[in-house]
Amino acid sequence: MIKEIIKYPTPLSVEYATDVRVFNDELFALIEDLKDTINENNLDGLAAFQIGNYYNVIVLKDEKGAFIEMINPRLISYKGRVSTQEATAYYPNQKAEITRYENISVVYQDRDGKDCSLQASGALAVTIQRKIDYTFGATFIHKMSKEEKERFEQRLEYGSDVGNSDYCPTTFKRDKIVLVMNVAMGLMVLGVVAALFIEDSALLHTLWKLLLYGAAGVIGLDIIYFFYAQYEGKKASGCSSCQIGNIIGTVAIVLLKLTVIMLLAYFFVYQ
Repeated sequence: MIKEIIKYPTPLSVEYATDVRVFNDELFALIEDLKDTINENNLDGLAAFQIGNYYNVIVLKDEKGAFIEMINPRLISYKGRVSTQEATAYYPNQKAEITRYENISVVYQDRDGKDCSLQASGALAVTIQRKIDYTFGATFIHKMSKEEKERFEQRLEYGSDVGNSDYCPTTFKRDKIVLVMNVAMGLMVLGVVAALFIEDSALLHTLWKLLLYGAAGVIGLDIIYFFYAQYEGKKASGCSSCQIGNIIGTVAIVLLKLTVIMLLAYFFVYQ
């Protein structure tokens, strides 16, 4: 029977899963429910905790798509480390980079109560570790550093895009546009200062034309910045620096600086 998967923000229990002691029809029904739910949702595995059952049971698919039933699984050895982009049904439409063991050994029991062991590596090893996490009432968020956890929780709160792990970057591509405008205006200021030492009218006239071209270029870049910043801001919807008010403020400051420069140029350069 297909079961409803528990999803955030519904909390998972913080208690350990209960080991199975009796291998009966109730257990077999649980395993089949897990399989049906995995198939229905196109998942690579589920723990009983994820459908509201507290037994220490996980079911997953191997590389060939065959089901592996693990009852009372225990991770007994591991080797190597690997970083992976993980997704889980508990956090729909979210991904996170998590460091896991690359090679593991697991002991468990099958549905007949027989002791089994399995050595796994790569994607299968990662899936097993993820599902065992649930038997401890945990998700991959418990594998994150304090800073990573804070970023992920804020991404959940603000509903940022799936692939946007940096929900509020410290730098943006649009900052390069602002840098170019500031450099251009800096050169224009140097031109105005240089005009104070120039007496040749023809040279001043040429400098004035260059300043006009520079002003036109800055205005053009300011317009490009305004629209591109909004486009880039959509990728970080939880970030206050991406809001339209901040973008308009930056545009206005550039125009104010440019206006001051051109007024000075009018009085000291224009002939």
